[in-house]
Amino acid sequence: MATLPIRLFGDPVLRQETAPVADLDANLARLAEDMIETMYAAPGIGLAANQVGVSRRMFVYDVGEGPHVVVNPRIAESDGEWSYFEGCLSIPDLAWDVVRPRRVRLLGVDLEGRELDLEAEDLLARCFQHEIDHLDGVLLVSRLDTERRKEAMRVLRTRAFESSALVAPAARSGL
Repeated sequence: MATLPIRLFGDPVLRQETAPVADLDANLARLAEDMIETMYAAPGIGLAANQVGVSRRMFVYDVGEGPHVVVNPRIAESDGEWSYFEGCLSIPDLAWDVVRPRRVRLLGVDLEGRELDLEAEDLLARCFQHEIDHLDGVLLVSRLDTERRKEAMRVLRTRAFESSALVAPAARSGL
């Protein structure tokens, strides 16, 4: 197993809709193992394939009951409303109150091709919705109202400028 680099805000792969998984093979199983290790190392409770640069419709998660893999997921039903302080491994150190449905029904398959039909609520439901957003190319900042999105983008632009300013002098000097 290996820990994979997590793609950060600004990486185009995070804004692209992922392709369905066609082959449930050893390569996919190995990717799932690496994603689980990466999720734990981050640490996080969920990780979508495109967050590690793989544009396939799959995510891993663990909300305290052990790791799971969902391939080709979709939300079949949702109900209720719940506001929760939500962060993202691709937007480190930032989080916002986000309103999402409290309960969802998730459909998909596992790595062996067995159909999954999962009822979830609260944190697990939020995790499913967050990871499916990633697979659809939707980032957490897109879930914010206009004012909070503007502030988030201001912070993210400032971070990008500061990190490039730290790198630029060394790059210019040839170091």
